[in-house]
Amino acid sequence: MRILHTSDWHIGRTFHGHATLDALRGVLDALAAQVREHRVDLVLVAGDVFDSSAPPAAAYPLLTDALVAIRDAGARVVVTSGNHDSAARLGFLSPLLREGIHVVTDPATIGEPVTIADAHGPVHVYGIPFLEPALVRHLWPEAAVRSQHDALVLAMERVRADAAARGGRSLAVAHCFAAGVEPTPGLERDIQQGGLDVVALSAFDGPDYVALGHIHGRQQLSERVRYAGAPLHYSFGEGDKPRGSWLVELDAEGLASVEWLALPVPRPLVTLRGAFAELLADPRFTDAEAAWVSAEYTDATPELDAMRRLQERFPWCARVEHAPMRRGADDGRTYAGRVRAARTDAELFDAFLVHVREGEGASESERVLIHEVIADEVIAEVRA
Repeated sequence: MRILHTSDWHIGRTFHGHATLDALRGVLDALAAQVREHRVDLVLVAGDVFDSSAPPAAAYPLLTDALVAIRDAGARVVVTSGNHDSAARLGFLSPLLREGIHVVTDPATIGEPVTIADAHGPVHVYGIPFLEPALVRHLWPEAAVRSQHDALVLAMERVRADAAARGGRSLAVAHCFAAGVEPTPGLERDIQQGGLDVVALSAFDGPDYVALGHIHGRQQLSERVRYAGAPLHYSFGEGDKPRGSWLVELDAEGLASVEWLALPVPRPLVTLRGAFAELLADPRFTDAEAAWVSAEYTDATPELDAMRRLQERFPWCARVEHAPMRRGADDGRTYAGRVRAARTDAELFDAFLVHVREGEGASESERVLIHEVIADEVIAEVRA
């Protein structure tokens, strides 16, 4: 049996204020084409199908079209809900979809698999929706469910017990932050690393393969426990992460192989750093003119209307940051201390510039201008 593991579609999410629906539609069309090309039998979508509990209206037809395209390509589908989804809204779709598309959102059904057969017998697929401890502890009244770790441990106990009773091969699909993950800053807004939301890898013992969602970059925690990541880049922190899914093959004994299938990147992400004039004119940045751009300019002083000016060269510039390269020597004084120590108006100006420009005081040309302004003010006062 061939299984395609994907996750974190985040339908409806924006990228620095720009809509991503059209780009995501193209990527999911490519995923459906891979299903047909590689004769995939089953697609697992491990949570965060939508980006919010109340997605925009256009998100629903995109999801329906994607699932139907995968089904038409020959695969069955098992979808679970993530922390960004509304389980109720996502679950509402389940009875409306065609045969072969299964949406698992009810924690009460944990341990009840979707069973699919191949030439070697049954494969039991256990979908585990995102488990918010406060909302699922009633399922295990005999246990103390204080964290996601606690909830996943109990959920997987149900999975293992049912799989042992049924026999055959099994898969699990879950949405969580598992121990051993190396998150990239900005990839997932709800991760709490180092706290009670970390699920021990041992919790996932048992199934032949565990398809995880929640992390937006692909990661392999063990041969049989992996994250596929998101199919689209949703932040500049993800710019160097490949996009795609895992193609998993089961034989009669269990896990036989896992292969990465890359997906197309509609528009690459680049971070440019340099002086503002260089960003506007340097030929070495030519390749970035068709990319999403995060620009960091290193000039000592901020530029006026920086975004508009950069977008004249980089139409897809989405982020601009003033990141001065040079810093003045730190004398240990506070701004108030520098003001008290100033003996002239020119020194007051300089103290202010040092404070707002990360230690960079007035340049020689600025000192000349400051002295001219002060002199003009003095002359005006004398005349008055």
